[in-house]
Amino acid sequence: MSSFVLRVWLADRPGALGAVASRIGAVGGDLVGIDILERGEGRVIDELTIDLPSEDLIPLMLAKVGELDAVDVEDVRSVAPALSHPLVEALEVGADLLGEQTTGSLFDALVAGVGLAYSAEWAAVVDPDGPLVLSSSDGAPRGPWLEAFVTGTRSAARDTGAAASASDVAWAGLEVSGLALLVGRSGRPFRARERRQLATLARIADHRWRELMTRDGMRAHPARSS
Repeated sequence: MSSFVLRVWLADRPGALGAVASRIGAVGGDLVGIDILERGEGRVIDELTIDLPSEDLIPLMLAKVGELDAVDVEDVRSVAPALSHPLVEALEVGADLLGEQTTGSLFDALVAGVGLAYSAEWAAVVDPDGPLVLSSSDGAPRGPWLEAFVTGTRSAARDTGAAASASDVAWAGLEVSGLALLVGRSGRPFRARERRQLATLARIADHRWRELMTRDGMRAHPARSS
């Protein structure tokens, strides 16, 4: 048995997902998970986790799904059979962040966690005013590019009132620390639910950063805590 995630665009109407599930079942596939990434203007983007008896059935499955009206396949990728739900993965990353005991390990855990949760090619935590890269994975752009991206995106958001961003890069600000979390991947755009989830993880990391800084400040000046 092989497991895959199929990202599809559907008409946002009753029965649309059921029709896709029927075509998956027709080739021996089992729909084991559904994640709604984005919806609006009469369309919805879903990620469907599917178990197939063989990888060789993917072309047939895609052909069957492609026969449906108003259904477009954006991406299909192989995943581990025991892959947990994306929201559970985010909770696990958040729990790990709250257990970190130094700011350095906190940012390393954040980069590693979002990299895995988003199947990303790179991730980084930066101080855009530096620019200073506090933690990054292999393949991450250099500091000046990251700083320019955050600055440009913030400026565009102020001008338009919308949180615009490139489709292959998602980012979130850590408001208390003034830092920014960025994650990138090619070939599979970041959708609304993924960006909201990233913002939540950034808030958790920011909260833990404040706790650690407060703790370290009390250790350096114990009289302040008495």
